[in-house]
Formats: sequence, C-alpha cells, structure tokens
Amino acid sequence: MLFDLRGKGRRTAVKIIYSGLAILLGGGLVFFGIGSATGGGGLFDAFSGNSGNVSNVYTKQIDEFQKKVKAQPRNQDAWLALTRAQVQSASVEGYDQATGAYDAAGRAELEKASSSWKSYLALNPKKANAQVAALMVNAYGPAGLNDPKAAAGALKEVIAGRKPNAALYAQLAVLSYQAGDKGQARLAEQRALELAPADKRKLISAQLAAQKAQIDAARKKQAEQQAQPAPGLGG
Repeated sequence: MLFDLRGKGRRTAVKIIYSGLAILLGGGLVFFGIGSATGGGGLFDAFSGNSGNVSNVYTKQIDEFQKKVKAQPRNQDAWLALTRAQVQSASVEGYDQATGAYDAAGRAELEKASSSWKSYLALNPKKANAQVAALMVNAYGPAGLNDPKAAAGALKEVIAGRKPNAALYAQLAVLSYQAGDKGQARLAEQRALELAPADKRKLISAQLAAQKAQIDAARKKQAEQQAQPAPGLGG
C-alpha cells in the first residue's frame, strides 16, 4: 500500500493527486466502465433503482456465481461474473457518495472481488475482459483498496483489450509512478506521447510532470508525518 490514509493530511494529499488525475485523463472512463460493449457495467450502474432491491439482486448473483465457480473452477465467465457482482455489491452496501469512499464493509467486499479477479487471471484468459478490468482499476483506487500497483496491473488489461490511446497510457504512467515502478512509468509516458497528437504532447508531458511532483510531495509529507513522535510520547 503506497499511502496510509488514516491521517487527515494524508487523505487530503491523495485526494489532490487523484483529482488531478481525473481531470487530466477524464476519470469517468474508469468510473463508467471505459466504454463497455454492453453500454453499462460501470461502478455507478449499482446505484440505479432502489438500493435495497439492487442489493438483493447482487447478493443472489454472488451466491449463484460462488456455487458455479465451486462446481466449475475453470469457468472464466463465472469468475468474471462473480467479480463484477462483488464490485457492484460493494458499491451498494459500502460506498458513501457523500465522502466518495468505501467503508469497512465495502472494502471487505472489494477484497473478495480482488480475489475473484485474481482467480480469473490465474486461468490465463487469451484476452482479459477489459470492462471488468476497468471496474477493478477503480476498486484498487484510494477510495477502495488503495493499491496503485494492482490498479496499474488492471489498467494494463484494459489497454490490452482496447484500441491504444494516449489517455490510458498517461493514466498507466501515473499509477505506475505511484506504485514505485518508475521504469514502467517512463515507458507508459513515452507511449502516451507517441499516441498523442503532436500539438498536445507538450501539454501531456507537463501534466504528467505535475502529477509526479504531487506524488513526490505527498510521499515527502507522509514521511515527515511518520517521523514525528505520536502525541504524548517522547520529549
């Protein structure tokens, strides 16, 4: 986990970073399923209709697909369906729209989704499902599991399943940098610039530099806070 979100200052710093990232790349791409083939399936599909009824629907789906993967552990479609249902269940049961974050119950459900997603990937699909991968990019975000390395991994699956574009590679560059993988961050940034229109490359490069500077500043602030003695100790 890159950032400890327990401190107020740390939460603010991470929010600033991700707000900038959303502005830079159009964060709605991830939130709404990055253009799913079915026209749906994004995070906020879960909020349509009556939340109580929706919750029951997802609970039934989870039960159904858990039975299916137990009986057919190599059924890729079943693992995908289970992952999707678990993410959407978390969005109904444990997502606070006022704060824009998951509570403990929501994060617990996202952990289950992460486990299901990893079980799906372990089956070595020829091409991972980009729509569900997009849901996992968001699930691994700071409002959820706060795991930029896993988010970058899920985003690579999104990129592999879609036509390459500068925005997705720019997002991968930022997530990789957050995860501490500067090599992958450089490669993703280079690819983003290659795919971008010539007249936009300087702007994208500057925006990515600003994002990395914010990440570095947040890391420095976190290190300084961690170095300070807890109230009532020392002295």
